[in-house]
Amino acid sequence: MAAKDVLGRRGEDLAARYLERQGLVVLSRNWRCRHGELDVVATDAWQLVVCEVKTRSGTRFGGPAEAVDRRKAARIRRVTQAWLAAHHVRWCEIRFDVLAVVAEPHGPVTVQHFEAAF
Repeated sequence: MAAKDVLGRRGEDLAARYLERQGLVVLSRNWRCRHGELDVVATDAWQLVVCEVKTRSGTRFGGPAEAVDRRKAARIRRVTQAWLAAHHVRWCEIRFDVLAVVAEPHGPVTVQHFEAAF
C-alpha cells in the first residue's frame, strides 16, 4: 500500500472515531459506486451526514479542506443519490461536511470539522 493510501486510511479512521465521539453513528465507510466514493456516511438521528475526509501530512501546500472544490462537491452529491437509492432511502435531510485531518509524521494530529461545507 502506498504511503499516501496509508495516510488516507489513517485520516478516515481518525475522522470516523471523531464523528462517533461527537455522537454520530457511522452507517457506511468508503462506499463505492460507478460515480465515485463516499468516505463516511453517518447520521445524528435527525439527518444524514455525508463526510468528505481530506488528510494531509502537513499544511505547507494549503489545508486539506481546500481540496474540496465545486467539482468534487458535485460528484459527492451524485454519489450520495446513488447511496440513497442503494439503501432504499426515499427522502431524508442531508448535510455535507468536510473533515480536514492533518497528521504530521512526528507531530500532533488535528481534525477540523466543517459542517454544512457545501
